[in-house]
Amino acid sequence: MKVSFENPDKVNGLLTITVEEEDFKNDVEKKLKDYRKRANINGFRPGCAPMGIIKKQFGLSAKMDAVDSLVSDTLNKYIQDNKIDMLGRPLPSEKQQPVEIEKEAPYTFMFDIAVAPEFDIQLDDKDTVDYYDIQVDDALIDRQVAAFQRSNGHRDNTVKEYDPTTNDILKGDLRELTENGIVESGVTLMPQYIKVDDQKKLFEGSKLGDVITFNPRKAYPDNDAEVKSLLRLGDEGDPNAHTGDFTFQITEITRFVPAEVNQELFDNIYGKDEVKSEEEFRAKIKEGLSQQLRGDEEFQFVVDLRAYAENKVGELTFPDALLKRLLVENVKADKDNKENPEDIVNRSYEGSLKALRWDLIRNKIALANKVTVKDEDVRAIAIDTARAQFAQYGMTNLPDEYLQKYLNDMMKRRDFVEACANRALDMKLAAKLKTVVTLNHKEVSLDDFNKMVEEKNNQAQA
Repeated sequence: MKVSFENPDKVNGLLTITVEEEDFKNDVEKKLKDYRKRANINGFRPGCAPMGIIKKQFGLSAKMDAVDSLVSDTLNKYIQDNKIDMLGRPLPSEKQQPVEIEKEAPYTFMFDIAVAPEFDIQLDDKDTVDYYDIQVDDALIDRQVAAFQRSNGHRDNTVKEYDPTTNDILKGDLRELTENGIVESGVTLMPQYIKVDDQKKLFEGSKLGDVITFNPRKAYPDNDAEVKSLLRLGDEGDPNAHTGDFTFQITEITRFVPAEVNQELFDNIYGKDEVKSEEEFRAKIKEGLSQQLRGDEEFQFVVDLRAYAENKVGELTFPDALLKRLLVENVKADKDNKENPEDIVNRSYEGSLKALRWDLIRNKIALANKVTVKDEDVRAIAIDTARAQFAQYGMTNLPDEYLQKYLNDMMKRRDFVEACANRALDMKLAAKLKTVVTLNHKEVSLDDFNKMVEEKNNQAQA
């Protein structure tokens, strides 16, 4: 057997394997003996059929299996022994000629291999990377207190006067001022969202029981859906058939009332008697925000580190045609896809290449700094992700059994696990490299930080 590997441009590899009869003859004999033991052939007891009959019926199949196994093992062993940094998997070469397996060897098999570009990157204290320290000030704490008040508030339907500054919901009876016009009860509207000022002002100062005359078509001149919903016209109704005035008699005013900053709120957010004063409440919020924002700080550090490292590495050459072939094969394997695979790959290729480039750079940095990701690291990130998702809705005191059930369901999703694994690697790499490179600390407010992130994202997408 002969194996050769051509890689003239360093990224497009051609691996050629030539096998002779002697290379697989013994394996064929073993397979035929196995076939004989299992074969059920009329006129012969199991395992007693003449070998000539076995060869006639199963010889070609045994040969194909033996050759296929030999080539596959040889291919993988050569790649492993020669430490070929392969992207994806080997593909049958476009130079491959048909193999006539029914004839005697030699047989030649050719494989195209996408080889990762060679590059070097080393980071040390001579490398300086920005690190943003987000300040948790009183204004930010106030915003979080208000958010907790909103998430734990309630609706009050005993209000007597409409207040346009508190997002009141008015409920009432609607009547069109035409003969046989629309008459609806229990209609709800929020006047503060009326687009036309003169129509909006008609509701100012109104009280429970008042009758307001207004024009829905004028109130929402460019929003047919809003008019149809208000008048309960249904999908087929024509809002332009009702352009006159309506009366609206207020039967109920509902106002959202934020929760008071008291012990009940403290208990709802952090558990019974965990916090016992507003001062402790604000301190707890500051601690939580600091931990939460530390993740944002670390994430932005990874983003800035990535930009720094990619700039230090410079441009890399990739086997574009071969990578596109690999991606097309992956898309074809998706049975749910109905779109042309080539179109999908051409549309997404640049983004895929950027991700691949960073993967290669990140992995090399991680290897040099002995950073690895374990199962417990992935699960820790998954738990933090789940907690953050619930915290967005003010659910910070979630029972462990509920959180674990949700987490177990999410861990069944491959995309979620991969995202958590990547996040875990980023976080462990950030923690390590903060002790390796020189950090250029910059104190910023959350608003300034978010503005900076948005500007950098816009620049990256331009």
